[in-house]
Amino acid sequence: MQLKHLTPAALSAELGERLKQTRLNANITQAELARRAGVSRNIVMNAEKGQAQLENFVALLLALGVAEQLNSFLAKPQLSPLQLRKLQGKQRERATGSRGGEPAEDREHEDTDQW
Repeated sequence: MQLKHLTPAALSAELGERLKQTRLNANITQAELARRAGVSRNIVMNAEKGQAQLENFVALLLALGVAEQLNSFLAKPQLSPLQLRKLQGKQRERATGSRGGEPAEDREHEDTDQW
């Protein structure tokens, strides 16, 4: 199925249908899924029609044990080499030491300057 040609409403309906089929394959009722997810049965019914808030949809995926599929659905973007190069200049390269008021060189030698 070519998803890129669907309208947002049609794609939402498709996701809802897939959610419903996943629930049915797990042999779970809408009421049981709602209880597991901590939502109302109406939220489950609406989600299966493609009309759910994102947080509720994710709660249902978690309750069905299929939330890991989100990695395939929307993979975490990787930084491009150009973005990585820009970030390199912002990484700390050395510590500044404590801010006791004396230069770091003086602190290094304070043990050797004993009477």
